[in-house]
Formats: sequence, structure tokens, C-alpha cells
Amino acid sequence: MLPFTDEELLKPVELSIDKVRPILIQDGGNVTLLKIENGKVFVRLEGACKGCPSSAQTLKFGIERALKNDIHPDIELIHVP
Repeated sequence: MLPFTDEELLKPVELSIDKVRPILIQDGGNVTLLKIENGKVFVRLEGACKGCPSSAQTLKFGIERALKNDIHPDIELIHVP
């Protein structure tokens, strides 16, 4: 369990995702933050990132790593297609 409420996580999560966003945009994609629920961050990949063979790597080693480094090592990223 994370030591933050979902509401407290919103701004830090947005800032962390915004750090990764330029890389996605450069490749013709993007990411949308859908919600934060019980400490889990739900996102959807957009544009060229949707269905890209590297999308799992983008989620795990790009977005999730940024969230874990910036906020908390136990934060969980959930992709909603």
C-alpha cells in the first residue's frame, strides 16, 4: 500500500508522465492518464504507440520506471487498451 491518497498522487503522476511524453510524441504517439485508483495508475497509449511492438517496453521501462523513480518504488502502472 502506498503512503499517499490517489488525490495526492495526481499531480506527481502527471509531472512524471510529462517527463516521458516528449519521447512518445517524437515517435508519433502519446499517453493519456485515465485515472488513479488504489495507488494504481491507469494509462492508455495513443497514436503510433497504440499497437506498436515496443509498447510493452515503453510502458515498463519508460513510464513505469519514471513513476517508480519519481514517486514510489511500489507504484503500479496499468495499461488500458
